[in-house]
Amino acid sequence: MEPFAARPLPRPGRPGYPWRAFFAYLGAAVLFRYLCHSLMLIPVLLNELRPAPTVPDTLLALVPRIDWLAHINYYLWIACYFPPALYLLWRDRALFARFILIDGAVSLTRGLTIPLTGLGPPFGADLNAMRPFDFWPTWAKLVDPYRALVGDTAGIYLTKDMFFSGHIATTFLLFLFARQLGRRPARVFLALQLFSLLVVFFSHLHYTIDVVGAYAITFALFTLGDPWLRRRLAAVGGN
Repeated sequence: MEPFAARPLPRPGRPGYPWRAFFAYLGAAVLFRYLCHSLMLIPVLLNELRPAPTVPDTLLALVPRIDWLAHINYYLWIACYFPPALYLLWRDRALFARFILIDGAVSLTRGLTIPLTGLGPPFGADLNAMRPFDFWPTWAKLVDPYRALVGDTAGIYLTKDMFFSGHIATTFLLFLFARQLGRRPARVFLALQLFSLLVVFFSHLHYTIDVVGAYAITFALFTLGDPWLRRRLAAVGGN
């Protein structure tokens, strides 16, 4: 089967929609994103062992922290990420493929930038530096798919994965791709992105510079990567 061949496809939800291809793409995407996330966690966990200061932030000083929101922020991110990503796949497999590849690049880039900055947690003590953990057993817990989805292990072990915000980067990237589906999906994705922004600030998850950096780096990777992927994937489909 030629996944990117230029041939008309049934509209999503109509009889004849290629559900087999849908699930094949979904399985490949989950595996690819899982591998990128697992690799990203190696330098991020090493960074957790390094003591780092909490630095002043003008905006966070003005925004109150909502404790209950901070405790469920991970699940709110899941709600803002997975359903929109599945919608991209349902509407356009080629678009979804480009999204997942750039999303993986964003994740790997975070693995490089977080140790470069060395920012401490914006709220609370630097727990991991005070009580060092066993590296590889902790990494194994973090990459456990079940724990990652229902146990919020990231909230337990990662306190200094600051620059840049993954919540903002992933939801912003979804919005950038949703613009190619029309105004209505783009508006919904934008609303989810702005909701994620409010969650980040009212939970005091990140410094303001982490949010600004997420927008800048994600937009740069999208602007450089999506046109190149369009050409490459079109060439694959034409062969």
